[in-house]
Amino acid sequence: MIFKKKHKKTSNLNANDQPLVMHLIELRDRLLRIVMTVMVVFLCLIPFANDLYTFLAAPLLAHMPDGGSMIATEVASPFLTPFKLTLVLSIFVSMPMLLFQMWAFIAPGLYQHERRMMFPLMFSSTFLFYAGATFAYFVVFPLVFGFFTSVAPEGVAVMTDIARYLDFVLKMFFAFGLAFEVPIVTIVLVWAGVTTPEKLSGARPYIVVAAFVIAMLLTPPDVISQTLLAVPMLFLFELGLFFSKLFVKNKKEREKAEEEELSEELKTQPAAENENAENPDVTEFVHDDIDIEQAFDEAEAQLDALDKPTPKD
Repeated sequence: MIFKKKHKKTSNLNANDQPLVMHLIELRDRLLRIVMTVMVVFLCLIPFANDLYTFLAAPLLAHMPDGGSMIATEVASPFLTPFKLTLVLSIFVSMPMLLFQMWAFIAPGLYQHERRMMFPLMFSSTFLFYAGATFAYFVVFPLVFGFFTSVAPEGVAVMTDIARYLDFVLKMFFAFGLAFEVPIVTIVLVWAGVTTPEKLSGARPYIVVAAFVIAMLLTPPDVISQTLLAVPMLFLFELGLFFSKLFVKNKKEREKAEEEELSEELKTQPAAENENAENPDVTEFVHDDIDIEQAFDEAEAQLDALDKPTPKD
């Protein structure tokens, strides 16, 4: 009996240590899958690196004067700049796989209602980030580059360095991608209980000012790009506010339904206890939650009492 009890404690210790190692192994495997996915996409795109850069530079080249072109001011720029673009694009394309691996790693530790909430948020955040980058390329870049090239002084040739241009457009992609995540941030804040839709509605004037300040910090110092970033942010904030109100409404309805179900169970519980009282044979098996450790202790105490010699008179 004593040996079995000690052996049980040892097996519990191993059971507590094993999940941590398993989680670390799973994390390593998923990180390797992400790296392998990025590398495969990169190897598929690297033969088209120059074509990809030409496509990226099209909004600027379309507004340059006749005979104008971009330049490379560093020796390795003609090679490193398309290489950098291809690597960043590989990560950008592999983002769904990256998010899926993250979701598969954390999903087992979430409750059912958290899973139902997190999966749509991850999917919509990926879509909104792509939408922000697409909006920047097809809407913002033509207007911004057209404005920049049109205000160049007479006698100044517009010849943009390819590395500087890549840094500029990546910054714009990142800024508009993050700006389009405003609905997700709004819903998460309401979901976490940090704020409420009513408080956000009351703070709308401050949010308008904050949107233009953020746009001023993330975009070049011109009114066009600042406005093109701030206006979608405000629109997306209203969209997130609308969905957060729906979320709060559904949450209240779900909590009300759970309370009603709990109250019905409490009402039916006395009736079940009365039935058990009428059947004494059934009540012996109702409470079957036995403390195993306490049972072992009691058994050992009884064995020790039997082993002790009885005192002689």
